[in-house]
Amino acid sequence: HPFFAPGWRRVAIVVFCFGWAGVEFAFASPTWGMIVAVLGAYCVWQFFFVVPPPQEDASGEAGGPEGKG
Repeated sequence: HPFFAPGWRRVAIVVFCFGWAGVEFAFASPTWGMIVAVLGAYCVWQFFFVVPPPQEDASGEAGGPEGKG
């Protein structure tokens, strides 16, 4: 999805998930902490291992097959 094209957004989502998991563990909610930690781990897997980062064109913007022509 184009929303996840900038790398800082992918990193921010992962940091937010693990930060929120820490908050849940700190307030004695281990179930929600594990749920959010697993969500963060899934984001790491998808954002950094499975899906390749989008290619940038000469202008520095992420581009894809749509809109090119």
